[in-house]
Amino acid sequence: MMNEFVHTIMTADVITLTPSDTLGQAREILMSKHIHHLPVVEGKKLVGMITSWDIFKLGLSAVAYQDMRVSEVMSTHLATLDPDQHIGAVAEVLMEHLFHAVPIVNDKHELLGIVTTYDVLRYEYRKEYPDSLDKFVKDNM
Repeated sequence: MMNEFVHTIMTADVITLTPSDTLGQAREILMSKHIHHLPVVEGKKLVGMITSWDIFKLGLSAVAYQDMRVSEVMSTHLATLDPDQHIGAVAEVLMEHLFHAVPIVNDKHELLGIVTTYDVLRYEYRKEYPDSLDKFVKDNM
């Protein structure tokens, strides 16, 4: 059921940060783009991840984030997958480790994309309900 390849559902046009960017920049991107995960790269190589939770749990004011670097807070021990693994592998990593996103990298550890819990949910939903539910939504909303 989840035997398609990861690259079929991953977001390839990923917004990223560098380790020297500030948490203020990260916070602004997370809020303005309504996302929760920002991979951190040096060149194309994935070196970390910063999440909305990482920023929230610090409990600092927005002003305090302006001088802090992403490298001070980012997670560096990340579960990654390659684009030719199955979507089921993503689901397993997400559930096993309680993550909400998995960066997708090549054999050089270069970032190719990201898959989130939302991507897996959307994938499963569309498999279960291939027909558009627009009529139902219009009639009941």
